Amino acid sequence: MPYMQDFKSISANNTVTVTSYEKGGAHYVYAGGFGGIDIFSLNKEGKLTPIGSQALYKEDGPARGMVVDRIKGTDFLFVANKHGNAIETFKILDNGTLDRVSLTMDTDETHLGIAITLQVVHMKQGSYLFIGGLEETPGLSSFKIQDDGKLAHVQSMKDDEKIYTDGIIGMFTHKIKGKTYLYTGGFQDNGVSSFRVYENGSFKNINNIGDTTTDRYLTGAYPVTGVKLGDHYYVIVGHRHHKYYEKNGFIKNPDFVYHGDAVSVFKVNRKGALVPHSILKDDENTKLQGQTRIEIVSVKSNEAILAVGTRDDASIQLCKLDVNGTLTPINYLETGYSIYYGLRSHKIDDDNFLIAGSNRFDLKKVVSYKVSPKINRGKKVLRHIVNLKYKEEATEAQIDEAVKAFENIKNEIPEIEHLEWGVNDSKEGVSKGLTHTFTLTFKDDHAREIYLFHEAHINLVTKIGPIIDDVLVMDYWTEQ
Repeated sequence: MPYMQDFKSISANNTVTVTSYEKGGAHYVYAGGFGGIDIFSLNKEGKLTPIGSQALYKEDGPARGMVVDRIKGTDFLFVANKHGNAIETFKILDNGTLDRVSLTMDTDETHLGIAITLQVVHMKQGSYLFIGGLEETPGLSSFKIQDDGKLAHVQSMKDDEKIYTDGIIGMFTHKIKGKTYLYTGGFQDNGVSSFRVYENGSFKNINNIGDTTTDRYLTGAYPVTGVKLGDHYYVIVGHRHHKYYEKNGFIKNPDFVYHGDAVSVFKVNRKGALVPHSILKDDENTKLQGQTRIEIVSVKSNEAILAVGTRDDASIQLCKLDVNGTLTPINYLETGYSIYYGLRSHKIDDDNFLIAGSNRFDLKKVVSYKVSPKINRGKKVLRHIVNLKYKEEATEAQIDEAVKAFENIKNEIPEIEHLEWGVNDSKEGVSKGLTHTFTLTFKDDHAREIYLFHEAHINLVTKIGPIIDDVLVMDYWTEQ
């Protein structure tokens, strides 16, 4: 079960994508959105500390795809600047901050326009950055990564009716018996493709699998990841079905059939091609609607734990993939916010963390979770106590309005089981000037998450924030 450890505000307009990196024993989180990248350190308790920010080219973005890797002893962050039609390369400095060293612009020869997804592929002769585009310039491109982080074009393959590279939002690489294979998902053309990658960074198509209305769930193919269990190589593909978009808007082919939501598992055969293997269908016990990111949380010899971030279910669904390639749900956490590619798995010592963010422009937060055994709460409920001190210049009318707004929040957030409030009447003189106490009751972890990141709560904080001088919040679990 994912349990929230911390959340921090970001300077960008939203969190579109998240990545992380360990450098010199320190752990860093990079949250990219419209306008820039926010940089945090992450400690072993999952606490986030802001350490800086980095503006994007044209101060636009968003940082739709980000990948961190070490190239010949130097650590780089590669960023797909979606609306800048460019790939930005940043050197990661010793304190985790960034220094731009390269800007690779789209040309008639490449497919970097509306660049979305990046994948580093290491070969014996060098390392290569694979780039997937969307909308006006669909296709797949390979660039050699120079020692200084600059990119040299190797090959581009334009999307056509055969391959599924129109809107590559997910990519993954397997190395099998000395050969390297790359797998892509095509969002607009509803399928997955397999490619062989050669030592010089060039590539060739192997096979392609499209959506069906029976046993494949690839309409709007979105996240792509993979894992090796035993002697088996698997590729896991999620999708944000086109049902969740306007038919006459973003989707190129509006003639689609909604046949449900599911995560598809493919097995890799001896030629590196994908073979349909199994599926996990969404039902009333899972949260798989609008999958936008799938992260591998942990891997043992015979099983892997996966985290599926969803935009439409606004949740993190944990699943187990066994050695036979069967995917089963474990637990989910309703985050209270939609996840739009902004989910990252990170390990510190023996602990597994997830860092998440949302595309919501009102939220502007990045959140850390620790994945640990589920806590048996029994019949306990959660008390959420908010103690406030209003500014001296706040009028009685302003305070009354703030109290009424807080009282009304229960009508907007049904996950609040009970709400009561009162004015401090303590005579001990140790109330630190706090005058108003609000006590909210939640029945489980899901309810608290939904409340914290609910639009109504965000609006409340924004509305009454200017007259608040101090606040003390404490939560505890208790028997009903």
